Amino acid sequence: MNEKTLTTEENKMGYAKMFPLIMSMSLPAMFSMTIMALYNIVDSIFVGRLSDGVNALEATSYAYPLQMLMISFAVGTAVGVNSLISRRLGAGNQKEADLAATHGILLALFTWILFVAIGIFAVKPFLLLYGCKGDVLNYGVQYLTVVLCFSGFSMIQVSIEKSLQATGDMIFPMLFQLAGAITNIIFDPLLIYGIGPFPELRVMGAAIATVFGQFVGMVFSVITLFVHKNKVKVTFKNFRLNGETIKNIYAVGFPSIIMQSISSIMIIGFNAILSAYHSAVTVLGVYFKLQSFVFMPCFGLNQGILPVMGFNYGAKNKKRLYSAMKCGMLVALVIMIIGTALFMLIPDKLLSLFNDDPNLVSVGVPAFRTICLCFIPAALGIIFISLFQATGKGVRALIISFTRQLIFILPVAFILSRFFPLNTVWLAFPIAEIMSLILAVFLFIQLAKTDFKKLDNNG
Repeated sequence: MNEKTLTTEENKMGYAKMFPLIMSMSLPAMFSMTIMALYNIVDSIFVGRLSDGVNALEATSYAYPLQMLMISFAVGTAVGVNSLISRRLGAGNQKEADLAATHGILLALFTWILFVAIGIFAVKPFLLLYGCKGDVLNYGVQYLTVVLCFSGFSMIQVSIEKSLQATGDMIFPMLFQLAGAITNIIFDPLLIYGIGPFPELRVMGAAIATVFGQFVGMVFSVITLFVHKNKVKVTFKNFRLNGETIKNIYAVGFPSIIMQSISSIMIIGFNAILSAYHSAVTVLGVYFKLQSFVFMPCFGLNQGILPVMGFNYGAKNKKRLYSAMKCGMLVALVIMIIGTALFMLIPDKLLSLFNDDPNLVSVGVPAFRTICLCFIPAALGIIFISLFQATGKGVRALIISFTRQLIFILPVAFILSRFFPLNTVWLAFPIAEIMSLILAVFLFIQLAKTDFKKLDNNG
């Protein structure tokens, strides 16, 4: 089938030229995900400038894994919704696509209840496991309690974003993120430092600014969903929960939740390994917030290519499925090469954005230069994970992430920490990423010889 010039949004994922399509789909999401990274990094920059900024940064570093866990549940469920919607649209089944979007909203609300319970009952015991005390403990409890108990705003917004992205709409999700991030940036200094009529709330002020930004983004997304004309419709009129729809959502969503939660578990384990070195824990926390500006554009790229690959897999078009994968890998490599250069050339300047404590810088500079060696192999691994998710092979994506962040990285880091100096522990990151990429290639070759072989080669 020859390339066609079609005007409707419904057709573009099946027939538009691939590279322009990938960029038009991905750029808004890449920008949106970069904006998302601002939520954590802006908080940390402002609290790091407090009089006891080192303690505040350490507290937010210990708090970061639970915050990531919340995001993992929100995004993982929404990825399942996104994948199901795009596949149903590719197969021409509008009714089931709408049903998936409606279920996504309700599943977000159910997930929120879980994290309210964690925010109320589990935050302090979690921090005490690390031996946190004094200001570090108080700051961590304040921050996490607010962020987790009011996480429903973010969960609903993420569900709506992924539903719209599955239809090829990348602009409104970007605007939702932008509205929330701008709100957060404005209110962070006002509430942290107590500017003008606002009270000085310090670390709690950062948490309140974050959830208020998420509230603004959620309101914007809900209005857009029900007022704007979209290619997927959410309605609760005569609605009943459908077990088959929930099963199909979590066939991809549950492995995605586990896969992204593994990052949280990995950081918890890494923090435990580094707990004897308080500066190293803080450096790791700062690193994960800075590296989000490298990885988030790649995750945004995934959001752009996932519906394209899902649509063409549903349409049984192998040529376009593979073309989307190759374009994604090329763009991801460019992003990661730029990120590697920045972490190699100016690690001291990146650290000084948060705090210029000499001990923090002395530990952080070699750490950044070593960890960033994982960026380039990660670029390819991320695209393979997206391919598996888009085609309903979520278990394979889970296997890659599980082996990389638990089976590989933590044992390697533990061994290095016991027999070598601190600076060698950071080598666990590139070692794990290279090994997981080898596994991803192996799993892809298996699919290429079986499931993908049955697809139509003509596009």
